[in-house]
Amino acid sequence: MSTVRSGARKRRRPPRTAAARENRAGLAFVAPTFLVVLAVVILPILWTVLLAFQDSALADIQEDGLLGRWTLANFEQVFGSPGFWSSLGTTLLYTAGATAGSVLLGLIAALALRRPFRGRGALRAAMLLPYVAPVVAVAFVWEVALSPQYGVVNAWGSRLPGWGDPIAFLTTRSYEAGVFGVHFDVPLALLTVIAFETWRYFPFAFLFVLARLQAVPRSLEEAAEVDGATLTQRFRYVLLPQLMPVIALLCVLRFIMTFNKFDDVYLLTGGGAGTDVVAVRVYDFLTSRFDVGAASAQALVLAVVLMALLGIYFACLAERVQDEPA
Repeated sequence: MSTVRSGARKRRRPPRTAAARENRAGLAFVAPTFLVVLAVVILPILWTVLLAFQDSALADIQEDGLLGRWTLANFEQVFGSPGFWSSLGTTLLYTAGATAGSVLLGLIAALALRRPFRGRGALRAAMLLPYVAPVVAVAFVWEVALSPQYGVVNAWGSRLPGWGDPIAFLTTRSYEAGVFGVHFDVPLALLTVIAFETWRYFPFAFLFVLARLQAVPRSLEEAAEVDGATLTQRFRYVLLPQLMPVIALLCVLRFIMTFNKFDDVYLLTGGGAGTDVVAVRVYDFLTSRFDVGAASAQALVLAVVLMALLGIYFACLAERVQDEPA
């Protein structure tokens, strides 16, 4: 009888095929990574979404758990806040300016350092310093350099005609400037933060663009030069089509990173003087009001806005970029 049962078990369990063994081995290799992503990424996102729909304060978060007091008042508070829409506009200006500035400056640096010359390696390495240096250190250096009391920028500017009184770059919301007799107000603190973001992250774009430039065949430029193309024409019709996929990718990456940026703005201005981006408002909701639900709701709104903007990009520009020659 036992022999019959063992024979039946053998018939029920056919030997695993090579594909099944490979799938099982693949799952075993992927499982640790999946568990890490689940614990570090997916679960915090789900918890943030749950908190956005709960009336939860920081002191009550342990008692409420996952099934707290459900409400939509958090979103009413976010959208009804007088500073939300202005901070969203500030975030878009800050993101667009910093993204365009860092990509453009990285492109210029890559074009300038693509040809061999003495000291090129050391200069390329120095280009990475703003990106690899600690943000606290470089932000402090900028604060000291731009200080109206003892900053080197105002010391140099006082020697120029028309500079006048020292300028508080990081605490002046609006500064009246004049060009050819036309006076207008500029958001000085916001422009200063955009300049810092451009300077700090242009090496990121520099590395991407330089790597793509190194892969462009030299024969393409030589053929265009033989045909009589100028330097500008060679860049526009030869190099730029080769760089467009990389530039488009850089714009997406930098837009995502800058849209969620918190530390640079907070270290330089604390969100004051017209630099109140949405990420700083989320931090203020959490630390000054201890309102976890409202902070989570605002973070969720920020994520939805970012996904909508990226969806517009991929719908309008992705196919155009793919049509560019590689």
